[in-house]
Order: sequence, then structure tokens, then C-alpha cells
Amino acid sequence: MGGGFAVLSMGEQRVFRLLLGVSGADAGRVAGLAGVSLAEAERLLASLRDRGLVTPGPVFHALPPDVALGDVLLRRQQELEAARRVVAALSEDYRTSTRRRSAEHLVEIVVGAPALRERLREMQESARDEILWFCRANPIAMAGPENAEEGSALQRGVRYRAIYERELLERPGELAGIVESIKLGEQARTLPSLPVRLAVADRALAICPLVPDSSRGVGEPTAALIRSSELLDALVALFESYWERATPVLANAAADEPDVLLLSLFVSGLPDKSIATQLGVSRRTVQRRLDRLMAVAGVDTRTGLAFQAAKRGWL
Repeated sequence: MGGGFAVLSMGEQRVFRLLLGVSGADAGRVAGLAGVSLAEAERLLASLRDRGLVTPGPVFHALPPDVALGDVLLRRQQELEAARRVVAALSEDYRTSTRRRSAEHLVEIVVGAPALRERLREMQESARDEILWFCRANPIAMAGPENAEEGSALQRGVRYRAIYERELLERPGELAGIVESIKLGEQARTLPSLPVRLAVADRALAICPLVPDSSRGVGEPTAALIRSSELLDALVALFESYWERATPVLANAAADEPDVLLLSLFVSGLPDKSIATQLGVSRRTVQRRLDRLMAVAGVDTRTGLAFQAAKRGWL
């Protein structure tokens, strides 16, 4: 969020940006500017130095990030493209297949919405550590409000990370359910679009529908249940790649604050009209509240407001 480097932590980004605004600073000055302890400032500076982003010190200066991070970003892009190719190959190979479960196979085909819904419930009930979700705008087996298993899983300590397509956030009633899940502990992010539907449990089991939306209505929903394999590893890598560049939705758990919800929807990219619908207010009210937040942040553009919201930890 806020245009930061996906390969750096928020702390590293903050220190790097601070160094861009000064002619040079030692660890003590960085600690004061960043509002962190001296030990934390030294740790962040050491990490930036090891990445080739700052000079050795003791007075640190920022170095061009494109040189140091270019190779890393290229590798990330290559990993993402490789994961996309694997998913495309899976869809092509199994689209017309009707093979049923066999203990010898790493991939099982699940046919029909009821069977797919049951597998999604079983997956969540048996999860121990983490569930990963790609939530596209048109669910084929289980809509968000129907997913009663998530609440009980969160209560027993299972971590949920979900990426929602932006269109889903704009639909009446959907955001309220997402907010409730966030209050229970779900980590939610959003992107304009997602490549596939996907659910992964404990990085050991995945469910990925095989039939593209363009073919919906031709037959029953068909999905692959994928067990531990290089294919599953590729799907997890695909999720992580999208997670890094997705925008957090209500990262601040205090989602009852109206301005927090407004800012979250604004930073997520929703238009004023959709934000007004979700908040139950007029479009003009949304514009006035955003203008007031811009004044508080000391900026005169919406881009500046998004940057300041991230910088000040308002979300």
C-alpha cells in the first residue's frame, strides 16, 4: 500500500524514505526521525546496507534502489509468470476430465457445486495453521455469508489471509461480512482482479476450479483438489506474489471508526459512488469527509492522502 517496495518491510521503506529527505544521517538521528529505538534503527540500517540501498555509515546516505532491487524484482516476476503457466496448464489438462478420486493420484477432480462446497468446508474444519483464499467476484460454490466454518476456524487459531476482487467489495452486503471476518482476525486485501479462484489449507491441500467463467453454464462446476506437490507449491507462490502487491482492507482492526472504513475503501480504489453505497451516505458526504481528511493530513490531492494514510499508520 502507498506505493512501497514489495521487497522491503514497512520499517525499511520508512527509513529509506527518511534518508531520501536528508543529506545524510547516523543511526541516532534516524531513530529520532522514525520514532523507533536506536537498536531498531541500527537493525533497519544494517538491513538496507546489506541490500545495497544505503552507504556503509556511520553517516548513511540513500543509494539508487533500482540498481539494488532490479534483480530481485525480475526474479519475482519470473516466479509469478511460472506460476501462471502452471495454473493454465492444469486448467487445460483437466477441463474435460471426469476422473474420480484415487489414492494414488495427487490431483482429484471434484464435480458439482454441492460436492465442491462440502470439500471447502472439510478443508477449513481440518486446517491447523492457515487458510489462503483468492475470492473472485462470482463465487461458484460458496458465497462469503455461507462460509460459517471460517469463524470457528479463526477462534481455534487458524490464520486466514484473503484477497478479494474489488468488484466484490462494491456489492451490497458483501463488505459488512468481510468487516465482521476482519474483526475476528482475518487478514484481508484487495486487487482489481484475480487470475483464478483458489483455497489452500496449511500449504498441504488446495482447491482450484478448472472451468473458466466464460464457460460457466455449460456444465457443473469442476475443481481440482491438489495435494502436496510441486503444483501445489506453485499455487502457493502465485498467492504470495499477489498478496505482496494487494492493498490491505481495514488493516487496523478498529473497523468501527467511520474514517478508518472510509479510508480503507478509498485506498482500495473504490469510486466515491461505491463508497457512499457501502457507508449508507451520499456521494457528496464521502467527498466532504475525504476533503476533511486531506486537510488533516496537510495535502491537497487524493494521492497525497493515500500516501499520508500509509505513512501515519491510519490504516
